[in-house]
Amino acid sequence: MGHAQAQGLAGRAVDAMIRRSVRKGFRGVYWIPPSEPLNQPSILVPNHHGWHDGYVMYHAITKLGLPTLDWIQEFDTFPLFASIGGMPFPADDPTRRAQTIRRTIRLMKEEKRNLLLFAEQQLHRPPEILRFGKALQTVVKHVPGVEVVPVAIRYELSMHERPECFLMFGKPLKAEAATPDATRLAVKALLDVLAVKVSFAREEFEELAKGTRDVNERMDMRQIPGFRPK
Repeated sequence: MGHAQAQGLAGRAVDAMIRRSVRKGFRGVYWIPPSEPLNQPSILVPNHHGWHDGYVMYHAITKLGLPTLDWIQEFDTFPLFASIGGMPFPADDPTRRAQTIRRTIRLMKEEKRNLLLFAEQQLHRPPEILRFGKALQTVVKHVPGVEVVPVAIRYELSMHERPECFLMFGKPLKAEAATPDATRLAVKALLDVLAVKVSFAREEFEELAKGTRDVNERMDMRQIPGFRPK
């Protein structure tokens, strides 16, 4: 039986919480999925411009059926994230970070787990992409055959009551080419491509997660039997 991302009762509860948050917070999440099945193990490396980035990526990895680990800096505030692949990566505790890195490498090698890595290391405002830390290079070096997949996430709020989220996967990088600088440039370039597609090629996107439609879409009084506007 394959690995399920959400483990046990706690995992199902956290899964439901994430999906409820996205459903309430967005009009919808739309994506251009990978054109081919991803190599496993892979390291998924998105930009980190939005509070919901982890939740949006959770929708993507579960849709793709990728058993994935996720390093969380504030893991101790909500340790139940362990039930969906979360692992502690506190900024002020190098010993625990090292333990998490070692365990991640073991699980990627032995169980073909994937890794969701916010390589910028901190949430920040767009459009800049911060320099990537050394952790990416460490994992790439110790996991044979791993590939690195750039991911772009973009949020827009203008046309609807709630924001829309757009997500796009880039071409995987082989380990020897996936230096921190090269991966950062790939994510940056992919964000530029995503911005163009959002503006001019909306038909290329599929719906990844339903959200909450605008009030005028949800409450059209013309649908009430007998109602006639004056």
